[in-house]
Amino acid sequence: MTDTRSAEIYELDDADCWALLERGALGRLAVAVADLVDIYPVNYAVDDRRLYFKTAEGSKLAALVIRSQVAFEIDGVDDQTAWSVVVKGDARLIDRVDERAIAERLPIVSWLPTVKRRIVVIDPVEVTGRAFLRGAEPDAEWY
Repeated sequence: MTDTRSAEIYELDDADCWALLERGALGRLAVAVADLVDIYPVNYAVDDRRLYFKTAEGSKLAALVIRSQVAFEIDGVDDQTAWSVVVKGDARLIDRVDERAIAERLPIVSWLPTVKRRIVVIDPVEVTGRAFLRGAEPDAEWY
């Protein structure tokens, strides 16, 4: 990660966000339908600054068809820092043969032993990330 740590919490630049996304495999997809928001864990892969995941028929897929705007989040920690990356964008089912061929070669490995025949791509609109230095919470006065 780029070392721009002038504060305990700092913004990640675009390159850092994509580097973290590219080395990840599990994230959380947030979808909104009506007045409710649901969050689903999904295994994913990155190609050409797009996120891909497989899914089966069900509520997640129905939500994406109703409203394509989604948020996707990954996070992690190491010995010194913790970080989070959020992608906001438009999700769509892949139905074109050329796009499906690209997606099928990606290393999307499901952790669930279920058949997932549908492939979804998220076209990012905004990618942001934050990180912070880990440490003990300072003593606080309680009122």
